[in-house]
Amino acid sequence: MIPILGLVTGIALGLILNIPVPALMARYLGIALLAALDSSFGGLRANLEESFNERLFIGGFLFNTIIAGLIVYLGDNLGIELYLAAVVAFGVRLFQNLAIIRRHFFKVHHWE
Repeated sequence: MIPILGLVTGIALGLILNIPVPALMARYLGIALLAALDSSFGGLRANLEESFNERLFIGGFLFNTIIAGLIVYLGDNLGIELYLAAVVAFGVRLFQNLAIIRRHFFKVHHWE
């Protein structure tokens, strides 16, 4: 329940507060959001598989977000768009988690 509660709370706060994001920070926020979504859906997946661990979830959430921010920062300092590597990695994981969650809810039956 923690991943869902955190996701809903974050979305609600974002919509209510409507804080403008400077253009220089947009890439950082985008990657942080992608990392947060990846961790949230990973937590939901773990919860559905009955293997959810709060410490692992919080640690992964923070670690993913920090590493993604560092990748963007490093790329900005090197003058290359290194953030695309994080976008691809988190995007793939996000869609994998969503596929597993979808399968859990729809329980695909194979004919024998």
